[in-house]
Amino acid sequence: MEMVIDFPGGARVDAHFGGFTVMTDQSPRGGGEGSAPEPFALFLASLGTCAGIYVLSFCQQRGLPTEGIRLVQRMAFDPATGKLDRVDLDIQLPAGFPEKYQEALIRAANQCAVKKQLDNPPAIQVVTSIQG
Repeated sequence: MEMVIDFPGGARVDAHFGGFTVMTDQSPRGGGEGSAPEPFALFLASLGTCAGIYVLSFCQQRGLPTEGIRLVQRMAFDPATGKLDRVDLDIQLPAGFPEKYQEALIRAANQCAVKKQLDNPPAIQVVTSIQG
């Protein structure tokens, strides 16, 4: 897989892959216009939406209704470093959701591919190359 990252103006940085464009921008306090999410917010959203895919799939495979289910993701940051310290995912279920599936939903969400990558992060290598 390859992504092409470009700079369409201002503080915007966009990623192009598979026929999609994911736009990012910085907040006004970060020198941008706030026209799109910041890259770190997309990183966090990828974790929650990935877990959500696993919860959705679990329910669909069992014919369970998904109406009223939502995931609430909360982040805690280390006050000394400002770095992400913990992410909590709360799978909120509607009244009457079968209790026998609650632990299994947690196991399903824990199968999220993004979470698994964070558990065992890849090596990241940055290089430069001259084009043309």
